[in-house]
Amino acid sequence: MIAELQCVVLDCPDPSRLAEFYRSLLGGDVNRADRRWALGDDWATLHTAAGPVLAFQRVAGHRPPRWPEPEHPQQFHLDFGVPDLAAAGREVLAAGATALDDGAGTDRPWRIYADPAGHPFCLVKHGAGPS
Repeated sequence: MIAELQCVVLDCPDPSRLAEFYRSLLGGDVNRADRRWALGDDWATLHTAAGPVLAFQRVAGHRPPRWPEPEHPQQFHLDFGVPDLAAAGREVLAAGATALDDGAGTDRPWRIYADPAGHPFCLVKHGAGPS
């Protein structure tokens, strides 16, 4: 095992509003304190009643998906918590991922990759903030 799933992140124009919408569907706690990320105007979370965590990330100029039109694709990414960014990065690359932003020259606690089909995902150092 390389990582553990931290949350599923949905891009949106209003993170708090979308978190409340999903809370009304799934129950749970919006913006519960969690060591894995900081909360703010651009990031909200929902710890669902069943356990999984959804996160909502503000994106300027967000264009909502229009399924099944490819010009407006579905927008989300997965965050995977890892104890060692460099080691996990080497392992996902060996498994077929592509580096999109390896964080070179930064001290950011996350790195961005794409799966073999091109879907982005982030490796996040355990205890670090949103990607």
